[in-house]
Formats: sequence, structure tokens, C-alpha cells
Amino acid sequence: MKAFYSAVLGVVALLAATYSSAQALDYSEFATNDEANNIEVFKRTSPSVVNITNSRLVRSFYSLNPQEVPQGSGTGFVWDADGHIVTNFHVVQQADRVLVTLQDGTTYAARAVGLDPSRDLAVLKIEVPDQQLIPVIPGDSSLLEVGRKVIAIGNPFGLDTTMTVGVVSALGREIDSVNRRKIRDVIQTDAAINPGNSGGPLLNSLGQLVGVNTAIYSPSGGSSGIGFAIPVNTVKRVVPELIQFGRVQTPILGITRIPQPDYYRQLWGIEGVIVLDTVEGTDPERLGMRGLARSERGRIVLGDVIVEVDGQAIGNENDLAVVMEQKRPGDTVSVTTLRDNQLQRYQIQLQAPPNP
Repeated sequence: MKAFYSAVLGVVALLAATYSSAQALDYSEFATNDEANNIEVFKRTSPSVVNITNSRLVRSFYSLNPQEVPQGSGTGFVWDADGHIVTNFHVVQQADRVLVTLQDGTTYAARAVGLDPSRDLAVLKIEVPDQQLIPVIPGDSSLLEVGRKVIAIGNPFGLDTTMTVGVVSALGREIDSVNRRKIRDVIQTDAAINPGNSGGPLLNSLGQLVGVNTAIYSPSGGSSGIGFAIPVNTVKRVVPELIQFGRVQTPILGITRIPQPDYYRQLWGIEGVIVLDTVEGTDPERLGMRGLARSERGRIVLGDVIVEVDGQAIGNENDLAVVMEQKRPGDTVSVTTLRDNQLQRYQIQLQAPPNP
């Protein structure tokens, strides 16, 4: 019997020693290459990710005193050492107060320096010592391919600094922005993106920014494996203008457009952008482009209808806006219009937008 107990005690001692050794193991040595990459990207990039909360001032129904009411939260990321934070426009839309919380837990009041609702982008500014800021490293979204691994870091449902992993599911998607304008060339991913992830970075396996998470397709409101991100090449073009000018410097063509364009296009059975009038002092006026007019009998007579710009077909206002967003003030564009069933062609120099 003593021999039996001695054997049992020996087994227990062996198990205890094995458990103790397992506790001392460094499990990072056993990570797969993909796991090690995920860990490295998260450790290197998560300090650049911030939590954004916003609130509005509303008057109490009873006392009429203003009260601060939380409105929502989202994610953003550090753009540069000057304290600029990039996020989605809809994360800060209509906010009276915005707070940015860094990964170390410090919170700063932020002000909006630039807004672009057409691309659902916004730039905030916080006053913080630059040594506390770790900017993201922008990549190149034109190098993405379907099947490439991507990593999303954000604050879904208020759970801060959460990482999800997936792949690029599709490229060149199109979604609606807050102001119903189309955002084109959007990245589709199956990396889990939930409410609160909006404005957070989408990263490649090198830890470089390739997109800004902006929307999900979800009948239930949660992640269904279909998320969308604004490509970083759009972000790299837009953000510097938002910082410098407060808005994107989309040039003007020098025309005014007809209200309720869809109604009148259907009424007259035409496609294109109907010119309501030309702006004084611009090329369309100087070159004789015509807007709407009235006949002697009081009927509305169509003038020019824009059907093509620089070889790209224009079927509606959104088509024209997409083309104009690729241009800059001072560029010259070739505009083709239809007037009295005859094609008219104009060479028009674009002008800077007026000050707001």
C-alpha cells in the first residue's frame, strides 16, 4: 500500500511540475506567422487609434436651461504630430462638443478643422504634446487585391481598441454618403465592423493605413461580414485640403443647376445636367452657354444640357460631381452639351469655389 501511495504522489508531483513549466512558457514562440503578424500590427498601430465621443446642447423642456446630451461615439486615428485626428463626418455630425481619448486614457477637447460630408470624412484638432501622438503610416490602396488580409481597429459598441481581421472582399464598390452623394471606389471587407468602428483605420499586413471604416451592410445593425472603407488614396488627397482650407477645393464650372433635377429630367425625357443659368464672369457665360429661357408665349425653353465632360458621360448631377472632384481650380475641361438636338462643345477653365 505504501508503494501505491508513493506512486500516486509521484504522479501528482510530475503533473505539478509540468503545469508549472507550462505557465513559464512563452507562447509567442508558438504563434503562427499570421498570428505573429496580427500581434505586431496591433501593438504598433493601436496607439494611433483614438476614441471619439460627441454631445449636443439641448434645452430642458421644463427649465429651458441648456443640458449636454451624449449623442454617440466612434473611432478616429492620429494623422500627424500636429494633433490632427481623422474620422468619419457622421461621427461628429451636429455635435456641439467632441472629446478625443487617446489610448493612454487622456481625454482632450477637439475642434473640427475640416468637414467633407460627400466622402464622409472629417478632420479634428486636439492640443496635445506631439510626443504623445503616434501617427498612422498611410499606405497605397491602389495595390490592394481581393483576398488580401486587412485588419480593423476600433471601438465597437464602446469596447475600446478592438481588433478584427478579414480580407478584402471586393474593390470599386459604391455607397451613399451622408448627403446622398455617391462615394466611389470603396473597399468592401469581411473584417467585423460594428457601430463604433466608424472612422477607424483599416490596415494591411504591414500596418499601413489602406482605408477608413465608414459603413456596414446589416439588416440587424450588427456585423454581417459586409463592411465598407474609404480608400486611403482618397483620404491622402482630401485630408490636406481639409486641414488647409476647411473643405475640399472642388472647383466650380460656372453654371447654376435646376432645382429638382430628377423631376425635370423625367418630365422632358432627357439625361444630363440641365443648365439653369451661367455665372457672371465665367467661361460658360463668355462662350455663350445658355440656361433656361422663356418663349414669347411663356413656355420654358431648354438651353444647354451637359452630357459629357472630358470624355466621361454625364447622366445626372452626381456624375458631374464625381468628375469635378477629380479636378482642381485652374484646370481646363472639355464640356459637351446638347442644345436643340445639336451637340455644343466648350473649353472651360474651372474656378476656385467662393469663400463660405
